[in-house]
Amino acid sequence: MKTRFVSIVFTAMHPVHNVLRGVFCYIKSMEDSIFTKIINGDIPCHKVYEDDRVFAFLDIHPIQPGHTLVVPKKQIDQFDELSEEDYEALFGAVKVIAQKQKAVLGKPRACVRVEGFDVPHAHVHVYPCNDAREFYGDPDRAQKEPDHDALAEVAQKLAL
Repeated sequence: MKTRFVSIVFTAMHPVHNVLRGVFCYIKSMEDSIFTKIINGDIPCHKVYEDDRVFAFLDIHPIQPGHTLVVPKKQIDQFDELSEEDYEALFGAVKVIAQKQKAVLGKPRACVRVEGFDVPHAHVHVYPCNDAREFYGDPDRAQKEPDHDALAEVAQKLAL
C-alpha cells in the first residue's frame, strides 16, 4: 500500500477572519510487509502450510531446523489486534505445525514465540527443541548465509 493524500475542505466561515476554513490531511496506509510480499509471491520462501487465512514458511535464519513463521494473510501489526476468526486460524495452524514438527523432526517439544519486533505483521515463531538452551539458539545466526538446500529439505518434510 502507498501513502495517499486526501484533501478535505470545510465550507464553514472562520468566525473572526470571515474566510473559508480549509483542512488538508493525509491518510497513511501501511506499506506491504516483507511477509505480505512473501504471501503474494513477490519474495520466494520455503512454504510449509497455507489455508484461506494463514501462511507458514521456514525462517531463513532458524533458531533450530524447522523454525517456521506462521502469519495471518491479512496484514495486522500485532496479534492481539486480529479478528477472532484470524486469531483462531493463526493459532490453529500453529498447533498443526507444532505437531508435525515433533512427529517429523524427532524433538519432544515445539516452542512458540510471539515477539513482533522486526516486522509490522503479526506472526508466530514455531520450532522444535529439547531444552531451554535450544529455545534461544545461536545469537549470531542472522549474520550467516541461509542454507537454502537444508531449508528446502526441511520444508519438504514439514509440508502439510
